[in-house]
Amino acid sequence: MRINKEGYKIICNSLLILLALFVGVYFCCIEFVHPLVLCVFGVVVFLFWVFIIMFFREPKRTLLNDEQCIYSPADGRIVAIEHVFEGEYLKRECIQVSVFMSVTNVHVNWFPISGVVEYFKYHPGKFLVAWHPKSSEENERTTTVVNTGVHKILFRQIAGFVARRIVNYVSVGDSRVTQNTKFGFIKFGSRIDLFLPLESEILVKIDDKVVGTQTKLAKLNK
Repeated sequence: MRINKEGYKIICNSLLILLALFVGVYFCCIEFVHPLVLCVFGVVVFLFWVFIIMFFREPKRTLLNDEQCIYSPADGRIVAIEHVFEGEYLKRECIQVSVFMSVTNVHVNWFPISGVVEYFKYHPGKFLVAWHPKSSEENERTTTVVNTGVHKILFRQIAGFVARRIVNYVSVGDSRVTQNTKFGFIKFGSRIDLFLPLESEILVKIDDKVVGTQTKLAKLNK
């Protein structure tokens, strides 16, 4: 396991802030607070810093490949499977599958399918809780469309109430992106929506836990 580069600055800054907090509390309270209490406080501060480090973990995963299937682009839980009209780019009815990432999940994002990126757009917006029905349209988000040559698969990174920073490495016109390779990161709790062809065979159900690059969400029919 490694630490994603998006966490380097936050981890270093949080260490300095937490150290300053502990030192300040220690010297202000040492005369009238029991040393054991200060030790416990120090342990809590350290564990909180470890939590921040673990949030930016990037596990090593086996690179699976199945061009007939859509893999989960993130770790998390399935919170929506429904028929919707996708009006930003595809302009047609689709099956929306949504993966919610809590603050304890890995927040690296991977391409669910191989193909050519033919559309990308960043949308500034609100920070509603990620499971809110309107978050897909009103929150800060990115929209990416990958053309497989047969299907156009649209997916969105959506910031949540806690998430305040979406990172995306996509470039329109990439010669070819590869299924289950990294395309982005969302800092703190968030969600990804996928919009799939109506004829897709959905392989998951609501509340299923999914693992990015490993869990098949759907099978594409030719």
